Amino acid sequence: MFKGILIEKDDTGYSAQLKEIDESVLHDGDVTIRVAYSTLNYKDGLAITGKGPVVRRFPMVPGIDLVGTVEHSDNADYKVGDTVVHTGWGVGEVHPGGLAEKARLKGEWLVPLPEAFTPKQAMAIGTAGFTAMLCVMALERHGVTPDDGEVLVTGAAGGVGSVAVSLLVNLGYTVVGVSGRPEENDYIKSLGASEVLERSAFSSPAKPIARERWAGAIDVVGSHTLANVCSTMKYRGVVASCGLAGGMDFPGSVAPFILRGVTLAGIDSVMCPRPERLEAWQRLSRDLDASKLEMLSSEIGLSEIIPVAGDLLEGKVRGRILVDISR
Repeated sequence: MFKGILIEKDDTGYSAQLKEIDESVLHDGDVTIRVAYSTLNYKDGLAITGKGPVVRRFPMVPGIDLVGTVEHSDNADYKVGDTVVHTGWGVGEVHPGGLAEKARLKGEWLVPLPEAFTPKQAMAIGTAGFTAMLCVMALERHGVTPDDGEVLVTGAAGGVGSVAVSLLVNLGYTVVGVSGRPEENDYIKSLGASEVLERSAFSSPAKPIARERWAGAIDVVGSHTLANVCSTMKYRGVVASCGLAGGMDFPGSVAPFILRGVTLAGIDSVMCPRPERLEAWQRLSRDLDASKLEMLSSEIGLSEIIPVAGDLLEGKVRGRILVDISR
């Protein structure tokens, strides 16, 4: 038995509770991990509250991220005592995840903990920071450079946005953030953003094409926000789209794509191939200012997860939420 959050669904309804979990709940995998830290992401919030159809198999341990020590391994790439990081691969959705003291995963889903980071720092990055790095890599791959002009980051006070702002600034880009929480403007500027715009400026129906401003953009919102971002991109600008906090729809126009040559690059961190994962973590260890990770994150224990999940969905949480599994 081990302690963790367990989501169950039966005739009486849907529930998420902190409880003692039998090891039989764990699915097949060739590496068993004693979890040290996990995180609370937007997807975890949806799973725990039941406000989104995230969990597709019950009972389920949520938690799409984890870092911990290998307790048992039938995989040649890992031995007992190794510290490993996990993000994505449907864990916390169809395979028990990281919000528990123990996890059993497939070795090909894991990445060795980069030497530059402590386990706690790796989870201060987690899926959100990993996704932010994939977005930055996409902008670079499509030719966006610091000399091309401003880069916009929506949801700049959130997990992906905070890390994206920090990464871009460290790489020499001029970054403008977007936030619906004026009280977080100073925090976003402390990460290096030159300006913070009000979210309402992007929430109305977008014009097919509007005044050019952004050389690049990272969007975590979708819907009207993404449409407005696309309509205000510079010629041959690039938008990395990685979130849907504002909706899954795209009420926009093809005009930016065929009149300005704008590129809309979709970012998926869940099934991202392992070579790209390793590259992203290597880039994070080089390009992210680790001294900012404490400022980017707050820490809770297992017993605090369920109430904080609701706050996360309501946009009341800043940056990354670390979960100390020992608490």
